[in-house]
Amino acid sequence: MANRLEVPKMYKLYIGGKFTRTESERYLPVINPKTKLKICNISRGSRKDIRNAVVAARSAYNNWSAKTGYERGQILYRLAEMLEGRKDQLALELVNGSGYTKQQAIKEVNKAVDRIIWYAGLADKYGQLIGTVNSVQSGYFNFSIAEPTGVVGILLPEELPFLALISRLCAVITSGNSCIIIASERSPLPALTFSEIAATSDVPAGVINIITGLKKELIPYLASHMDVNAFDYADSDPAFKKDIQAACANNVKRFIYSAYKNPADYYSDDLNENIMQLQNFTELKTVWHTMGM
Repeated sequence: MANRLEVPKMYKLYIGGKFTRTESERYLPVINPKTKLKICNISRGSRKDIRNAVVAARSAYNNWSAKTGYERGQILYRLAEMLEGRKDQLALELVNGSGYTKQQAIKEVNKAVDRIIWYAGLADKYGQLIGTVNSVQSGYFNFSIAEPTGVVGILLPEELPFLALISRLCAVITSGNSCIIIASERSPLPALTFSEIAATSDVPAGVINIITGLKKELIPYLASHMDVNAFDYADSDPAFKKDIQAACANNVKRFIYSAYKNPADYYSDDLNENIMQLQNFTELKTVWHTMGM
């Protein structure tokens, strides 16, 4: 009996809460670094896919940012619950796609779930920590409140692909931003499985958009898009840094350089479970009032 030819899974892009084929119809193979065998195919995103993702993120922004911090916290907690139920699958994909040991994979997934819980707890508290009542001249008072920046592009590193994804994602969306994520080029599977979990969670469609493909093709279009308000550069490779900064300058896009030289820093609670991570993607609005007599 002839050996059966397996049918490799074809992962699509996650845009606007739906799984869509890349406009270019191109794909890339994912290879197990240990066995050198093909695991699956992934979509090779294009400029049009980036544009579609920005449109979806902008459409979702108003709804997501209008939710109370309590609501967003509950939604993030539900997302953590769902990840907890699929820890084994995520760990297996880290082993197969990234060459991890089983212990390393389990450690990363557990830490990622715990990090979502931390941000879920912060969602209805950060406003009090960032905002303030200001001391101004006699006869007036004013106060400053934190508001989300808008649509944020995120460039993930190649190391710790799942923990980095969760750490940067939570820093962006907890305050009400929507995002477009360029996944790890070498280890995209954790991000793609996460997209399948996000699609069935309570996170509104379009808040999270995940694009796979070649970074050199995708970065210029995302960084230069005029409807993106901020760019989070988390890649430990600084090769694209100057080009992205120049592209961000076109519409005064906020540029956050969040990369770590040592990938193990993603395990640090002091560095990642820190209100400054969230504050990087908020704006302060100050309101003036006259004092009543």
